[in-house]
Parts: sequence; structure tokens; C-alpha cells
Amino acid sequence: MRAEDGRTKSVEPAAHAPALELVNIGLSFGGVVALDGVDLKVAPGEIRAIIGPNGAGKSSLINVLCGVYRPQRGHVAIGGQVHRPVPTQKLAALGIARTFQNLALFKGLSALDNITAGRSYSTRSSFLAQIAGLPQARRERAAALERAQELIAFFHLDAYADRPAGTLPYGVQKRVELARALAAGPRILLLDEPMAGMTATEKNELASFVRAAHRRFGLTVVLIEHDIGVVMELSDRIAVLDYGRKIADGTPSEIAADQKVIDAYLGVAPENQDGEGI
Repeated sequence: MRAEDGRTKSVEPAAHAPALELVNIGLSFGGVVALDGVDLKVAPGEIRAIIGPNGAGKSSLINVLCGVYRPQRGHVAIGGQVHRPVPTQKLAALGIARTFQNLALFKGLSALDNITAGRSYSTRSSFLAQIAGLPQARRERAAALERAQELIAFFHLDAYADRPAGTLPYGVQKRVELARALAAGPRILLLDEPMAGMTATEKNELASFVRAAHRRFGLTVVLIEHDIGVVMELSDRIAVLDYGRKIADGTPSEIAADQKVIDAYLGVAPENQDGEGI
């Protein structure tokens, strides 16, 4: 949505509308089908996981949600309003934040400065106003710093706040990236394989922070993740993709028992795992 001055307008959700909705999404690259008629609804306040084998279309789906890819068929709605693709840097104005598989931190800046930078996409003052230190720019800078300090405390980053992000342990860098994504106060958080490259201990810690942030900030979360244990623990509902099509959609227990999912992705039914869960 665009205002008359060309800015991207914040999307206010319609009553009872899904936070996010994909309708009949079709996406191809040079004749290769990435997504084929995918429908997905994400309810406000839920943690919604999307899983599937490599090449299933998960990354394509999140790039459609973000407006990076423009589908040849179907549409995306945010809060009940059809969403036209916008540049990634304008997602904050739509109430959406995203993390990436690979860390995208400013390695030479402190953790605090990285988190503060996450607020920049939601500021209204111009670059010149910021350079000149005009009143609105100063107010926005103060608000960004206050928010960053709140997130530093929330994610237990006090001991790392002034250290260059590139020198921090990998699991701590993941927390900094998550904090930066929340700096602009989004309603919707897209997590693209947040556990990639982490140890079991780091995964457990980050999963706890995701769950706590979901409650504290009233987030709707879309999670793409390969670690099935994390997915089953965190998610309210799970959609499963295979070869660009959605083959299942349900609660973690329903997905764990779905034969199509077992055949395409999970491999072994829960009852055949010597009593162990997925």
C-alpha cells in the first residue's frame, strides 16, 4: 500500500483477517516450477512453521512473502489487504521483519549499533535531517537507542553490547540479529532457518528467546527450519511443501502422523522410533 507521498503505508489488519495469507501462489523460473498453487493462512499471534526437503520451495515462499519474488499467479494479503511487492528495505513499514539463513550483521559495529540500525527502516526523517541533527531526527535517534537497550536487556546481551558483532560467539550473533529484526517493532517476524549452523545448546537457547519474544511482543511468527525438533517444539501449526506444492497442513501432532509427510520428508513414523518423538 502506498500513501500519496509515495511512502509505503503501514497495513492495519482487518477484523478477523489472517495476519498473512497466500492465495494460489504460482512461481516459475525459466520453466522450472518453484511454487505450484500454494495456499497458506497465518493467524494473528501464531507461530507458523513451513518445512520440507531441500528444493521444496520454502525459500521461494518466504521471498514471495517478502516481495523479493513476484509470483506469476496468485497474491499475498497482509492483514486482509492485498500486498504488492515492495523493496526489502520497506518491509518495516508494513510491520514485517525478517532474519536470514546467513548472518547479515555489520561485523565492525557493536552489537548495540547493529540493533539500533534495525530501527532505521522505520524512521521518517531524511538523511540530511539526521546529519543536521534536526529535532525529529534527534527524537527518532533517541527512540531507536531506547528500543535497542530494551532489546539488549531482553536478549541478555548486556555483556556484549559494546563489542564488535564480528567478534561475538556465533550463537550470540544470532541473538543480535534477532534483536535487530525486532528493533522496528514489527507485528510479523519471518525467520529463515534461524538455527542453521548452531550447536544443540545454542538452538535450545535461541528457541527459548523466540518463544519469549513471541509472547512479550505479541508477534506473529513464520518459521522456516530444518531442525524438526525445534519445529515441533515451537510451532502452533505446520505447513509441509514438496516439489513446490503444499502436501499437508496441521498441528505438530497431525503432521508427525501424516503418511504423506513421512514419505516425503520425515522418513520414519513416530511409533517406529522406539518410543522417541520426531
